Amino acid sequence: MWIKFLLSGLIIAFCILLGYLAANKYRARKKFFAQMEAFNGRYLNELSYSRKPLGEFLSAYTYTGDFAKTVESFAKTRQPSFKYSFLTKEEKNECADYFSMLGKGDSFSQSDYFAAKKTYLAEKKAVSEKECKARGSLYLKLGLLAGLAFVILIV
Repeated sequence: MWIKFLLSGLIIAFCILLGYLAANKYRARKKFFAQMEAFNGRYLNELSYSRKPLGEFLSAYTYTGDFAKTVESFAKTRQPSFKYSFLTKEEKNECADYFSMLGKGDSFSQSDYFAAKKTYLAEKKAVSEKECKARGSLYLKLGLLAGLAFVILIV
């Protein structure tokens, strides 16, 4: 009898874990755009005030996750990689254009370009946060319901 309860609990926990893992895509997307928006704000401040060299600016802040990998690859090769499944093709192209403009031209043209990108990044951040909140909880609930369905079928 207690083996059935233990097995049922493990099945439900496993299905919830699968739901959590399925929602990772949306959490990574949210984190990527939040860090990219913060990066853009810092870069705009840098262009306006201290104007450090680009290499020094890139190493001044630490990032995490996929955005950190993007900044590191850009710092090393000036060609960032966007091999992330959570970005659409349009977003990959937009990010590639964004990074291709870093350090190019005078500070006034860069300020104009990155100020224009500020609204785009704020919108992407808001959309990805909303999507993460909705889909993240949905996948957890679906995992719970799938686990309960398996338990009912087994017992």
